[in-house]
Amino acid sequence: MYKTVYIEQYENFVKQTWRNRYTILGGNGPIDLIVPVVKGRGPKILIKDIEISYDTDWQRNHWRTLFSAYNTSPYFEYYADDLQPFFEKKYKFLFDFNLKINETLLELLELDNTILLTADFQQVPDGTVNYRELISPKEKTPEDPYFYPAAYTQVFSDKLGFFPNLSMLDLLFNEGPNSYTLLQESIR
Repeated sequence: MYKTVYIEQYENFVKQTWRNRYTILGGNGPIDLIVPVVKGRGPKILIKDIEISYDTDWQRNHWRTLFSAYNTSPYFEYYADDLQPFFEKKYKFLFDFNLKINETLLELLELDNTILLTADFQQVPDGTVNYRELISPKEKTPEDPYFYPAAYTQVFSDKLGFFPNLSMLDLLFNEGPNSYTLLQESIR
């Protein structure tokens, strides 16, 4: 695991990326959940300036979907109180929402990372791992030679088998305190 992580706040928001979506596992397979954003007038809006849209009740829908998918998982009840506020409180900016949920997940996993925000747009320095454009929900992501998801029991494993690369919520609700160990085992 990297001790210091930089999060780019001055890149332009790119549509159809993981910046505003996540995938969980439901009874019929993967479910993509998307946080809707306010459409900007110009083609280039900084990620830190993208506003969340509340034209639909997406928070209620997301929480109900999470509850339906994970309420029988071993650790849903244990973590629900920490995560439910993200589906009640209205954050103005997507970036703030993402930072706060990331901070909460790091705390729940008991990870002691330093998260730093960029002061301006960062070109990719030599020797740096850059995930800004590498991982995409719409294009086949190249296999990471350093990471292979360790299998774990998911709520619907008996019916569907194991689905890798889902939201961290899937791992947390199914494995709880063992989540960090499974992440470590996934690093080659």
